[in-house]
Amino acid sequence: MKKILLSAITFIAISFSLSAQTFNKLTPKEKQDGYKLLFDGKSTDGWHVYLGTDAGAWRAKHGALVLDTAAKEQGDLVTDKEYTNFELKIDWKIAAGGNSGIIFGIHEDTTYHYTFLTGMEMQVLDDKLAEDNKQPNHLAGSLYDMIAPSHPAKPAGEWNSVIIRKLNGHLTFWLNGQKVVETQMGSPEWKALIQKSKFHNWPAFATYPKGHISLQDHGAEVEYRNIRIKQL
Repeated sequence: MKKILLSAITFIAISFSLSAQTFNKLTPKEKQDGYKLLFDGKSTDGWHVYLGTDAGAWRAKHGALVLDTAAKEQGDLVTDKEYTNFELKIDWKIAAGGNSGIIFGIHEDTTYHYTFLTGMEMQVLDDKLAEDNKQPNHLAGSLYDMIAPSHPAKPAGEWNSVIIRKLNGHLTFWLNGQKVVETQMGSPEWKALIQKSKFHNWPAFATYPKGHISLQDHGAEVEYRNIRIKQL
């Protein structure tokens, strides 16, 4: 009986170990398709805080990029590199009541004090308890303040998997395997969305074809992992 129990425990431990090892690694298919890792699971290499030189309050912990809310340093974490056309895959988990975001198309310049002055955002949110949950186009998975997601995110404390695709201004978002947002930048629909949003008088918003990708520091506990990108 003891041997059987020990064997079962060993099997579970090995299975868990193998499962954990799949995080922050490319599958053979992803390698073939040209994906690159943006996070190695162990360090903040390749990232820095906006307008800064290091990772600030962001830490690599238990295989995830984690915002240390107790740290004094503040700032959105941005990629060292810039991207024009890409497909980004990423997993996120937010604390109860939390707010964050994945911002892209960012022009890093001291003229702009915040990432969101130039970059567009896929919202990361606890839809149930976060203060910013009153408008449909502010919910998790939305093109923030522009297009509401067609499917809800998983609740706080659970991992969500998303894909952001940008190709010649055509934006498509997927949330947990479901397409939730699609639009064409510069189209009549796009211009109407901008006019209805808080960005209507922000002259630099979404105007740079090439830019950095950011994980937003909104003061909440948030984690990101499995960050992979393919340039299109």
